[in-house]
Order: sequence, then structure tokens, then C-alpha cells
Amino acid sequence: MPHATQTWASPQHRRSVIWIVALATLAIIFDGYDLVVYGTVLPTLMADPTQLGEISAQQGGALGSYALIGVMVGALLTGAFGDRVGRRKMMLINIVWFSVGMGAAAFSTSITMFGALRFFTGIGVGGLVATAGAVVAEFAPPGKRNLFNAIVYSGVPAGGVMASLLAILLRDAIGWRGLFLIGALPLLILLPLALMKLPESPAWLQSRGRSDEAQRVCEKFGFPLPSAAPVASTEKIGFAALATRKYALGTGLLGMMSFAGLLLTYGLNTWLPKIMADAGYNANGSLAFLLVLNGGAILGGLLASKVADGRGPQSVIVTTFFLAAVALVLLTLGFPLPVLLTAVAIAGTGTIGTQVLIYGFVSNYYDTPARAAGVAWCAGFGRLGGIVGPVIGGLLIGAGFANNVNFYIFAGIALAGGLVTWFVPRPVQSVLPVRSSDRPVPTTVDV
Repeated sequence: MPHATQTWASPQHRRSVIWIVALATLAIIFDGYDLVVYGTVLPTLMADPTQLGEISAQQGGALGSYALIGVMVGALLTGAFGDRVGRRKMMLINIVWFSVGMGAAAFSTSITMFGALRFFTGIGVGGLVATAGAVVAEFAPPGKRNLFNAIVYSGVPAGGVMASLLAILLRDAIGWRGLFLIGALPLLILLPLALMKLPESPAWLQSRGRSDEAQRVCEKFGFPLPSAAPVASTEKIGFAALATRKYALGTGLLGMMSFAGLLLTYGLNTWLPKIMADAGYNANGSLAFLLVLNGGAILGGLLASKVADGRGPQSVIVTTFFLAAVALVLLTLGFPLPVLLTAVAIAGTGTIGTQVLIYGFVSNYYDTPARAAGVAWCAGFGRLGGIVGPVIGGLLIGAGFANNVNFYIFAGIALAGGLVTWFVPRPVQSVLPVRSSDRPVPTTVDV
């Protein structure tokens, strides 16, 4: 494996990887936009039955979960096919799928139609989330994997910031339908760029025995050619590999870890504006908390990723989960506004920012033949947590419980997530040779 000081084989290599990271980041930004834009328009939809119909708190939580069910389906489908059809093809398909779904949802005329299109959109989102991690893990040079993964998956809170700002600035002018139409822009912006600048992964091509194609891609884009021979034909591929002795225990714990991270991410993004509005803040004030939550996730996630490249992601994720628990409890103690905003920013780091780190951890935990399936498993199973998060908030608010109860429950889940992360093992070594360039190192950075 190259030393960390030999990060780039050539200037062309560096340019190509930066393009790939930029494209993956832009795709994930719209995942984050989709996640948060629903929370920004939910108060409007609940207050105005002429839009889609009468929406109760429980229905609002359920509608928030429909997209997440779709995300789970999309992630698992990508896991089933991504390690067989390739990273590039899956990225292009899901960009189109997501964009069409967001645009169509803007023209919904009923709760049923809106819920169905949210589910449809979620399938594309799940595919993007699962594929982006595999893409970055296979193109990122040694010593920068956690940082580049953090940059890409910081697109989730960055999209949240974009949704919050656009809702504050444009919601009255273009309405909730206009905000959803913005989510269809990847079809016009991202897809043409991806067709030109996103290559297939040479590591994936070589793992499928297509060494000549891998060499052509490397020559065209300046990538160093993976040095080892293709993976043996007897090695299991995709989801089948996850059940082997090498990965089984780690896969189960990684799924639980992602479940906790996404429950916190989706629960807070869906209900924080409503909770703060109930606490007496006006519409823009409650959206400002959402802005701070996602802004804290971006800055905190990037900082934590730098630490993870030096110390390994596992211990950093345990720490950020713990910080989330502390910050969420602080939100219940009636501190002045500046302290509350600081606590919300820390909570963003420990919830959404933690999920950014989790994706980086997971995508580098698996070898190339199992990488897309491993990321898809964690994204898909984790979305069960994303489904539960909005539903918990809706049930508690609908039942008349104090807002503090939501925060206490979320804090307990953060503690549980940290505990699960602590026990994730290194993968058991396979009896088959594994390429050094793809060897997973879950708790230490490649050097």
C-alpha cells in the first residue's frame, strides 16, 4: 500500500478524484435536502388542509417515514445489485430516479399521492447513499479516506442547511411545491456532469476479472492500477459475503450503530421545528434551530473526520454519540437562547455528524466484493431507525407528552449507539488473499 506521503500518483489522478468526490457530495446534498425539506413544510401542510388534506401529528410522522421506507428498499436493492452491475451505473440510475420522484411529489393533490411519491423518491435516495460510500472508498487515496467520506456525507447536513435557508427565504414566495421542485435539479445539473466525469471503479472492474477495462480507466483518468490479481471466483460477493465468518458479527453491530444514528438524524430533522414552535418560537426562529443543527453537523463532522484519520473512526464515533446524549439533555434544562443554540450545534455533531462518520467507517470496513452490500446493509437497516424516529416524535406529540420526553428518549438512543460502536470487531481474516489496497482497517487509518 502506498505511504500517506504518496497520496497522488499524478496531477491528473488528483483532479479525477476531486471530481468524483464533488459529484458524490452533490448527490448526497440532495439526499440531505430531501430529508429536511419535508420538516420545513410539515407545519404548513398541517396548518392548511387545502394543500393535501387534514394531517394529524401521527399522519405527519407517518408521511415522514414513507420516504425512509423507500430509502431502505433502495439501499437494499443497491446492495443486491451494486456489487454486480458496478458503481457508475447505479449512481446514474439513482440520480434520475430521485430527481423524477422529487419533481413529481411537487404536483401531489392528496395525502395518498404525496405519500406514494415520497416512497418512490426514497428508493432513489437509498441507492445514492449506498453507492456513494462504495465509490469514495474505492477512489480515495490512503490517509484521506475518512476525510473524503466525511466531505461526501456532510452533504446530508449541507442539504439540510440548504433546505432550511431556502424555506426561510422562499417558502412564502414559491410555496412547498416550489421547494420540492428544487429537489429535481440533479436531473439537469448532476446527471450531465456524472456522465462525463464519473468513471467505473478500477478496483470493482478488477474484482470482476475485467483487468483490461480497469487498465483503460486508469490510463484515461490517471489512477494507479490496483496491483493484485482479481478476487478469486470462489469468494462470495455482495450480501452473501456479509453472512460469512469474516463479517457476520461486525455487520450486525454496524447495522445497529447505523440504526441509532439515523433514528436520531431523522427524528430531530423532522420534529425539531415543530418542537421549537410549540415552545414559543416563531416560524423562522424554529427553522433557525434546524439550520444550527445541520450547520453544527457539517463543521463538527469534518473536524471529527480529521481526528478519525489519525486515531481511527471507531473511538471518535463513540465520543460523538456521547456528546449527542449530553447536548440533548441540555436542551431540556431551560438555558438561555445562546446556550440552547450551542447545545443544538453539538447535538448536530453527535447525531447527523456521527452518521457521516459511520458511513466512512462502514465503507472502509469491507473489501471490494462486499463493499456496496455492506454499505447498503447499514444504510438500509439503519433506515429502519430513520422510520422509527419521525414516528416516535409524532406519537409523543400527538399523545400530549412534554417536548422534553422526546429529547430524553433521543439521548438514551445516542448512549446505546455509542455502546454498540464500542464492540464492533475487526473483520475476521479470510482464508483467501485480499488485495492490500482494499484491506479494511476499521479502527486505524491506512498509511
